[in-house]
Amino acid sequence: MVRVLLFAGLREQAGWSSREVALTGTTLTPLTVWGRLRLGAGGPASPSEATTAAAPQPPGILVAINHQFASWEAPLRGGDELAFLPPITGG
Repeated sequence: MVRVLLFAGLREQAGWSSREVALTGTTLTPLTVWGRLRLGAGGPASPSEATTAAAPQPPGILVAINHQFASWEAPLRGGDELAFLPPITGG
């Protein structure tokens, strides 16, 4: 299992902040998890509705694996914590 976390506007859009995603026979990456959960594609999927469809990398969204910024193509392992972070603004 991989724990997926959403923050700020992503959390508000999806309606959840944390979800567990099962590892499958294929290598999971942040990009495949994004597509599986259909984040940014008209709303999130429930775990039972999840697909393996590829999704385009969303502009401005950062990825962190186990509290370290990572690539959208980084492989995920069981027990990892994957966070999707919206663009950060401030002033």
